[in-house]
Amino acid sequence: MSTRSDRRWAELAREMEFTRLPELRRQAEGWRTGLTGLTALLAVLVLLKGRDNLADLPDIARAIATGLLVTAFVLMTAGSLLAVRAAHGAPEREILLGGQALRRWTEQEAARVTRALAWASLCCVLGVILVAGALVVAWVMTQASGTHEVMVRTDTGVVCGKLILADRKHVEISSQTSGKVSLPWPSIVNMTRAKMCS
Repeated sequence: MSTRSDRRWAELAREMEFTRLPELRRQAEGWRTGLTGLTALLAVLVLLKGRDNLADLPDIARAIATGLLVTAFVLMTAGSLLAVRAAHGAPEREILLGGQALRRWTEQEAARVTRALAWASLCCVLGVILVAGALVVAWVMTQASGTHEVMVRTDTGVVCGKLILADRKHVEISSQTSGKVSLPWPSIVNMTRAKMCS
């Protein structure tokens, strides 16, 4: 029983020499599909939602978050291209006629595919880490919506304070001097962001 089992394992080991490259190519197809999907998702999120959220950040945080997102996009694109290379190979110039030449090419190609998959997975992990870093920067550096200081000019005067609410009918401001003030939109001449109300 043990000898038969050992013989079967030896046969499987010999067969793996011939099936290793197709198996690696199949793994690379999965990586390529996953990386392409992640890259497309990142691009869509940045284009559709990112501009609004990045505009709320201070200049230095906006630059850091944008740099992280661009680098993540480049890494994920490079990972996708590496996975495509691993899955489909590169065009060869020579036709392999001999058995030994085919064997050497298969061993070299298996090594190239393994390296390309390792680099593709590294690019994927680093890209996801950079996207997470950009989200952390945006989350930490974005002010809460109710803490914006605004200066409102009305036809009767100027009110400065924290913006509480702005809807279709009115604007509510919490002022240190006047308390909570509700101003209807028709009476507002101008409303700007204030650095600090005195």
